[in-house]
Amino acid sequence: MSKTLSFACVHFSVAFLVGYLMTGSVWVGGALALVEPACNTVAFHLHEKVWKRIETRRAAQAVAGAPLTT
Repeated sequence: MSKTLSFACVHFSVAFLVGYLMTGSVWVGGALALVEPACNTVAFHLHEKVWKRIETRRAAQAVAGAPLTT
């Protein structure tokens, strides 16, 4: 979870900076910094959970001697 929070902090900062530099508006930069990274952070967290499940399944198959499938 700390990796996800670290990613979120970087993402919020980048989103704000890009929004601000493109528009010159602190409000637009702030809105982008809140909405887009929040959605992306949730997606990233779910993505990590799915990949962990896939890796666990592959490791169990390797131990059991079953053929690996993608």
